[in-house]
Amino acid sequence: MTNQELLEKNMEKRTKCIIYTRVMGYHRPIESFNIGKKGEHKQRVKFAESKSNL
Repeated sequence: MTNQELLEKNMEKRTKCIIYTRVMGYHRPIESFNIGKKGEHKQRVKFAESKSNL
């Protein structure tokens, strides 16, 4: 079964995902951002922190 077939089969089970981000010490949903803040959020660089070799 292809990915497209799986998506179509389970479409009625899907729900909207609300993404939160930490802003100034508290969490806010991205959907509440204004257009400038949404653009800034898209430009952020995401990174994975590696283990320390201490």
